[in-house]
Amino acid sequence: MNFSELVRQRQSDRAFDPQKPVEAEKLERILEAGRLAPSACNAQPWHFIVVDDSELKNQIADATSNRVLGMNHFTKQAPVHLLVIEESANLTSNIGSWVKNKHFPHIDIGIAAAHLTLAAAAEGLGTCIIGWFDEKKIKKLLGIPSSKRVLLDILIGYSTQEHREKKRKPANEVISRNRYKK
Repeated sequence: MNFSELVRQRQSDRAFDPQKPVEAEKLERILEAGRLAPSACNAQPWHFIVVDDSELKNQIADATSNRVLGMNHFTKQAPVHLLVIEESANLTSNIGSWVKNKHFPHIDIGIAAAHLTLAAAAEGLGTCIIGWFDEKKIKKLLGIPSSKRVLLDILIGYSTQEHREKKRKPANEVISRNRYKK
């Protein structure tokens, strides 16, 4: 599969086969893709925590769901939760963030998340990036210092969801050349 096909095929999956574990070698290749992602000033401001222990995974899933709002009720199905923790950036990245009024670590983590999810798709796995969760509960469960931020929970597993046609704005609404046009 070429890169364009991979991008078209990757989707946010919300149904996984809970009986089919993710093979260790596939997970290692996915993690390596995230580890090798580019970052501002090579700061690599991330730490990845793989949660695949059944009981702990279910506790993490509980921290991602909200029964009242109907949020993320599917997260227990995923055999792997990959938590992305924001780490301190290096001095040059921090200076750049301050000078340009942009928090480069968040941008960097977005790039790493894209690498992780595309690598998973290349391995035949589905993913869903979760940003809605009880951060304090997850920190307590995983022993994450209170000074750190848990930014994402990336679910990884074998999808049981049908492939959906991507619904995106037309190119002429989101792309212009040589100047901003809306």
